[in-house]
Amino acid sequence: MMASEATHQQVLRFIVVGSMAAAVHFLVVLLLVQGLQWLPLLANIAAFIVAFQVSYCGHHFWTFAHDERSHQQSLPRFLLVAIGSFCLNEFLYFLLLQYAPFPYWFSLGMVLVAVAVITFLLSKFWAFVS
Repeated sequence: MMASEATHQQVLRFIVVGSMAAAVHFLVVLLLVQGLQWLPLLANIAAFIVAFQVSYCGHHFWTFAHDERSHQQSLPRFLLVAIGSFCLNEFLYFLLLQYAPFPYWFSLGMVLVAVAVITFLLSKFWAFVS
C-alpha cells in the first residue's frame, strides 16, 4: 500500500473511532445533564473518562494497528494527548457556555469537532509512533 493511501485509510479509521468516542462522550453528557441534573462542565469530565476507553482501544487496535508498539509506550502517550486535548476541550466549552448563546449540547458538539483535528495529529505523529 502506498504511503498516501495508508494515510488516507488511517484518517478514515481515525474519523470512525473518533466519531464513536465523540458519540459516547456526547451521550454521557446528555445522560448526566438531562437525567441526573449534573452541571455540563462536570458531566464533560465524566464523559471524557468513559470516551477515553473507546478512543484508546479503537486507535490502538485499529487506526494505528499496523505500527509495532506496546501499550507501555502508546497508552501513556495517548493519555497525555487525550488529557491535553480534554483541557482544551473543557476551556473552549467553558467559554462557549459563558459567552455564546448556544445550548450546552450544541456548544459541546462544536468543541468535540474542533479538538479532534489536534488529537489526530498528536496521535499520529507522537502517541502511536514506535
